Amino acid sequence: MRNLVKVFKALGDTNRIRILKMLQDKPMSVGELTAVLGISQPGVSRHLRQLREAGLVEDRRDALWVTYRLPRAADSGYVPVLLRHIGRWANQDSLVSSDHCRMRKVDRRSLGERAGRRRRRANA
Repeated sequence: MRNLVKVFKALGDTNRIRILKMLQDKPMSVGELTAVLGISQPGVSRHLRQLREAGLVEDRRDALWVTYRLPRAADSGYVPVLLRHIGRWANQDSLVSSDHCRMRKVDRRSLGERAGRRRRRANA
């Protein structure tokens, strides 16, 4: 019962549903999600932690990046079912549509370059 409550609590936030919708299309990093959602990096990380603890996302280190993705169906039986229904409902939302447009414009490499320039300026 506790796991089920965690899942529904995790699904009880607009930004977390937006994150799940984006991860249905492709794995993404915190920086990419931050750029699309327009909220702070700590905020995105907090949402991802809650989704991960509920078993709705998993993370993987990919060179310099930590990439988040949906778990494979074999790893979690209820996740694909929930996401299929959430996807159908959320697809009708204009915010989700605009997220998908912004997703196409986000480039991981340019996000990394901008972060590097900011660090160099801060250290100068």
